[in-house]
Amino acid sequence: ASAFSSKTGSDEPYFLGPAEGVGSTGYRSSWWTQFYCILWRSWLSVLKDPMLVKVRLLQTAMVATLIGSIYFGQVLDQDGVMNINGSLFLFLTNMTFQNVFAVINVFSAELPVFLREKRSRLYRVDMYFLGKTIAELPLFIAVPFVFTSITYPMIGLKAGVSHY
Repeated sequence: ASAFSSKTGSDEPYFLGPAEGVGSTGYRSSWWTQFYCILWRSWLSVLKDPMLVKVRLLQTAMVATLIGSIYFGQVLDQDGVMNINGSLFLFLTNMTFQNVFAVINVFSAELPVFLREKRSRLYRVDMYFLGKTIAELPLFIAVPFVFTSITYPMIGLKAGVSHY
């Protein structure tokens, strides 16, 4: 008998039956239940560490002040336009990488729990991603808003709320 044959001695392959409590989709709960539970847990995780939020906002304010000081008061001539292009590049890279590194930090800390719960088929990977992203959405909006609110007027970009 092969290593995969059943204990009765027949030559039929041995397949594991469905796990107890697993529905027809292969997961223990519905799409909505998975999403709600992950969103709730992720939101609580964000709320339980207010110091991390304060540090991220302070770090953003400091970097924004530094970049604003470097590019302070640009005029619209050839050199000023080139400097504004450089500042916009720093805007984009700073906002992108700051959020990416925050996600990498959180995900690496939660990786063992994620892998264990995924193997147990408690939720789908896309539900985890969606729940974590939506839970951190206020921070993903607040950080660029603080950054832009500081650097935009310092650099001397076009004034007015509609342009901001």
